[in-house]
Formats: sequence, structure tokens, C-alpha cells
Amino acid sequence: MRGSLYTLSIACFAGIGTFLFGFDTGIATTTISHQSWIDYMGHPSNELTGAVVAVYIAGEAMGSILQTLIADKLGRIWFMQLMCLLVTVGSVIQTASVSVGMFLAGRALAGCAVGGMVSTVPIYLIEISPPHNRGFIGGISGCGITFGIMASNWVGFACGFAPYGPLQWRLPLGIQIPWGIIMSIGLATFMPDSPRMLIRAGKIEDARTNFMKIRRDLQSNEVQEEFDFMRAQIEYEMEREVKTYSEAFKLYRHRALVCIAVQTMTSLTGVNVIQYFQTILYKSLGMNSTTILALAAVYGTISFVSNFIATKWLTDQWGRRKMIIAGLAGVVLVEIYAAVMQRVFQNTTNSTGKGFALLGIYLFCLVYYSMLGSTPWLYAAEVLPVELRSKIMGVATLTHFVVNVGITEAGPSAFANIQENYYYVFVSCTLFFLVVAYLYFPETRLKTLEEIAAAFGDKVVTEIDGFGSNVKDEALKNDDTQVETSEHQRRLGDGQHV
Repeated sequence: MRGSLYTLSIACFAGIGTFLFGFDTGIATTTISHQSWIDYMGHPSNELTGAVVAVYIAGEAMGSILQTLIADKLGRIWFMQLMCLLVTVGSVIQTASVSVGMFLAGRALAGCAVGGMVSTVPIYLIEISPPHNRGFIGGISGCGITFGIMASNWVGFACGFAPYGPLQWRLPLGIQIPWGIIMSIGLATFMPDSPRMLIRAGKIEDARTNFMKIRRDLQSNEVQEEFDFMRAQIEYEMEREVKTYSEAFKLYRHRALVCIAVQTMTSLTGVNVIQYFQTILYKSLGMNSTTILALAAVYGTISFVSNFIATKWLTDQWGRRKMIIAGLAGVVLVEIYAAVMQRVFQNTTNSTGKGFALLGIYLFCLVYYSMLGSTPWLYAAEVLPVELRSKIMGVATLTHFVVNVGITEAGPSAFANIQENYYYVFVSCTLFFLVVAYLYFPETRLKTLEEIAAAFGDKVVTEIDGFGSNVKDEALKNDDTQVETSEHQRRLGDGQHV
């Protein structure tokens, strides 16, 4: 119990990083819609207003690139410390802005910080989590995003009742400032570094000490055994160190492509388009401005509550593969329903019918965030070997942001021209990824990060004689019984493809 509480407390502090991603993404929408912000900034053009979103996304992309370049060199803790510094400075600049240019500079800095943080946090969490509850601990990163979205929606709604003036938009932006500082304090005091990264750096005793801290649920001999296995696997992988991306895709093609696919998949479900433009959809159903803000806040609340419940009670119990497949299938059905309801009722006076159309948006929120809210971020980090986690996750997150830009920028004109038929674009993409997930996404539930290699056909250490290990050409079965076998019997063999 002590070990679980300690790991949970670490996860909650780390989750501040993804909370900032969710909050900062959501709060800009309400900020730039306040008349007080428009007047204070001198009535910026549509191009400058649009740049508030564009610059932020460009910053996120830069953060992803930064992760691929320096995250491994700095280590998980120091890289997150750097991102905390950037997001705090960016939030201060936004809050104190006296011009659009200053505001955009703050948005770019904050975007860079959360772009690097949003994929580093799940990596860090899966590396400090025990196999039996890694889904919950690692999934807290996704819960942080939805909690940030929910908080930004309710703050935006509340500030709609604030008196006219700069406080109306400075206060929501200022709320972000303390969180980067709080997370930085946690990183500097009680949050351990990743034992796996310490092993790669050759700091074996530091790695052992940190591993003992996070695995307090084990007996001393079990801690030593699992640590030795982890060390042997990492050092074995280091013997064929990957130097270039072409080598990475040659040696770990399946794992790298799954990571990138699962991140691209989330964008192409249309979740960000629906989230960003839900206010337009509510308006098309005849809602007034106050009701629209309230409905957006309810949307955010459903996303967080459903995400947390599923992360806590489904991810480790049911499995990542099943959740992804069920989530994609559910998204297809709900988006077809939403498209049909909006086509029939959005331009009518039928209040009951409009209620069914509104239900489609909330059903999407429930299905997506319960099954796919945390799982893709967790799964994308799990499937990679330690040497490639930051590099390939950075590429995957960059792909995620780039695809988001394309489909989000197309959103307003798409809804204006083809209206609800835009949903069918996402239905087609989701169906494609449903097939991909069924054929190529193996289960990672209850496996150690090192054992996951077997699911992709890579060699894993399964027997440690003293400390040394030998490569044996033996096959491991990739099924649920494999993860239940004794951790006292370990051999090095080839895994089977799923």
C-alpha cells in the first residue's frame, strides 16, 4: 500500500504537466472571445486572432522536436524542469501582455513547454509504475489533460459573469502561473528519476536506489530480481544501440509505427474538431451564448469523469488493446448518429429533436474519453524500447499536432460547406484505424516494459543466472497467461508477432 500511495503521489505531481496542456489549450478560446481582450488589444485583425491558436500549435510542434533532440540527454526530470520554466515564463508573459505581439510570444513559449511535457509525462509515469497498475498510474497523464480542459471550461464560463475589464481575461491566464512552479518543486524534491534512464547513463546504484523507492510493494529479494532483469534487458538493447531514425525503423519498425499510428489515430477521430467547434454546433442548434458556455463546461466535465473512471477501473483490468478497439468502434457509431441527428434537426424548431442532436455530441465525449482519453498516450509510450521512447514519442506527438492543425483549420469551412457530412471524414479514418488496431496492436496489460518486447517479436531476458544472461533462440507466447508466469523463471528468447 505504501508503495502504491508513493507512486500515486508522484503521478499526481507529474500530471500537473498534462493539466497545463489541457488548461492552456482550452482557456485561449474563451480569452480571445472576451470583448475586453479585443478592446484592450486594439481590435486585432482576424489573422492576428487566428495566430493565437496557430502560434500555440507551432510552439507545441517545437516542443515535440525539442523532446527528440535533448530529452534523453537531460533525462526525464531535468527535461520536465526545463518545460516547467518555459511554461511559467510563457504564462507570466500572457497574463501581463500589453500588446498582441507580447501575447503571441507568451503563447509560443507556453506551447513549446506543453508540447514537450505532454508526451514526456506518460513516458516518465510508465517507467516508474509496476506492471499491475501501470495503466492507472500512466493513465493519469491523460486524466490531467481532461481535468485541465474541464477546469478551463468552467473558468471560462465563470469569467463570462465578471465585470468588463482586463481582469476578465488576465485572471484565467494567471491561474496557470503557480502550477509550473509547484511541479518544479516536486521534481526537485521527492520525485525520483527514471531507473531505466539511470541504467542507460551507467548510474547503476542510483538506479537501484530509485527503483527500491518506487517498488516498495515488493520484498527485497523480488526487488533485486526485477531490477536485475530490467538492467539485463536494457544493457542487452544497448549492445545494438540505435544511432539514426532509419536504424530505429529498421530494427523496431512495428513498435515505432504503432506508436505513431496511435497518436495520429486520436487526431483523425475528430475529437479536437468537435471540442474546438462545439460552440458553433450548439449555436446551430439555437442556443444562446450563456447556455453555450455552460454546455461546453458540461462537455469538459463528462470528459474528465468518464476518463478517470475508465482509467482507474478498466485500463489494467480489461487491457489497452480492447479499450482502443472498443473506443474506435464506439466513435464510428456515435459519429454516424450525431451526423444524422444534426442533419435532421439542426435547422428546425423541434426542441426534442435538437435534444437528440445535442445527445450525439455528449455521447461522443463519453465514448471517446472513457476508452481513448488516456489509453493512446499510455500505449504509445509503453510499446517503445527505452532508448527510443523520447525520440519516437516526439515524432509521434509532432505528427499528432500537425494532423490536428490540418483538420482543425479545415473545420470552419467544412462545417459551413458540407456541414454534418464532415463527420463522415472522421468515420472513414476511424474505421481504417479500427482495422489497423485489430491487426497490429498487441496487448501490453500486466507485462513489464521489458516483457512487452516479446509481443513485437524482439528478444527479451527471461532468465538471469547470477547477473549474466544468454540469448537463447526460444519463443515466448504472447497471451494473457504469459504475464502470469513466475517472475523467477526468466529466459532470453524471441517473441511472437500478434
